[in-house]
Amino acid sequence: MAAKWVGRCGECQAWGTVEEAGVRQGVNVVRGGAVSAPAVPIGQVKAEVAHARPTGVGELDRVLGGGLVPGAVVLLAGEPGIGKSTLLLEAAARTAQHDTVLYVTGEESASQVRMRADRIGAVEDQLYLAAETDLGALITHVEKVQPRLLIVDSVQTIGSADATGVPGGVTQVREVAGNLTRLAKERGMSTVLVGHVTKDGSIAGPRVLEHLVDVVLHFEGDRNSRLRMVRAIKNRFGPIEEVGCFDLHERGITGITDPSGLFISRHPEPVPGTCVTVTIEGTRPIPAELQALVGPTEAPQPRRTSSGLDSYRVAMVLAVMERRLNAKISKCDVFTATVGGIRLTDPAVDLALMLSVVSAFGDSPLPHGLVALGEVGLAGELRPVRDVRRRLAEAARLGFTRALVPTGSLVEDALKLNPAPSRGDLVAVRPTGIRTTNFSPGFDVTEAENVWDALTLIR
Repeated sequence: MAAKWVGRCGECQAWGTVEEAGVRQGVNVVRGGAVSAPAVPIGQVKAEVAHARPTGVGELDRVLGGGLVPGAVVLLAGEPGIGKSTLLLEAAARTAQHDTVLYVTGEESASQVRMRADRIGAVEDQLYLAAETDLGALITHVEKVQPRLLIVDSVQTIGSADATGVPGGVTQVREVAGNLTRLAKERGMSTVLVGHVTKDGSIAGPRVLEHLVDVVLHFEGDRNSRLRMVRAIKNRFGPIEEVGCFDLHERGITGITDPSGLFISRHPEPVPGTCVTVTIEGTRPIPAELQALVGPTEAPQPRRTSSGLDSYRVAMVLAVMERRLNAKISKCDVFTATVGGIRLTDPAVDLALMLSVVSAFGDSPLPHGLVALGEVGLAGELRPVRDVRRRLAEAARLGFTRALVPTGSLVEDALKLNPAPSRGDLVAVRPTGIRTTNFSPGFDVTEAENVWDALTLIR
């Protein structure tokens, strides 16, 4: 439907097929436009049609919030060769066992995709494959196949005759994404669009692309490792910041249901410059190891290099150490990294980062079996973080015996469990100064108010 006469249909791309039709009797008209249905109270809208359907890939369903919602448009972005096509081909094969799936590739030939499908065992009767780069031809395939799931790999390779520029340009990407989104909503067809990324890791194309879609997923990982992670940064149907872990191998890609221990190096003896923390990714606690290397330099501008950590957060922690701990690291190169390629953005890793740098600077290992949790403030104070008990329980499950947390962390969790304690209970349980409590048999929790106390406790 178009507001005025056009020579070419925007859906089937055929010429001369658009006919003028008057407004039907009884149709609501607002400023000259016709609406397809009258507005109804929200309680009368049927929500059953928006229930998610599992794809069959457990870790992907976890990130999506249970599966793909009919009519939803998902954007999956990642670096070239990271495994996006392999993951989606696996999901397409699982879905094709009970629904019709159309996989449109604009980057490879149909035979190349078939070879990958044979390798990973993703050949199904209801999985249809087409190699197209024209939007009109793509829509024609949708008309013929009538799929419940459409996968377009990738949106930057599809071009529209109604838009100027070359495929992958801002105008073309906006036009193609807009048409595919409208098509998905009209047909109740789940759609997954593969997106390219720029050199700095952001999604290529106009920013409106992320606003058009319902879900934005980032596929990330270290090329030298088999570990891959899918992270949700926008999700209209489920939680954000959820993470799915996968193992990419020669036979395909497999979900990792328990990633605990993948991001920790097992050293027989404590090593200087290492500290373990527990981050929360979505709903699961994940222990992760931070490593630091500090060395003197004669260069006028010492190097500050980080991998897997926010460089601005690292700079802030180093500045607090220089000022509050009197650590003379301004004439030293500082290298920080995470183990296993995990990317940590949780403020709770600040204390572990500080302790790993202190340990590397003094060439003195931290106590064996220690995990550190806490956000570091500019004044040197340690701020409590959320879900401390869940983090400590996961650390205890992996064999850690001691934790260093900010003062009041366990009290904050207790207040969440009991929202209305009496004033006497608050006074009785509120810790004063530094203390050690027994969290579970064989696991001790030490609380500190600031970075100086934390440094004193580990010496």
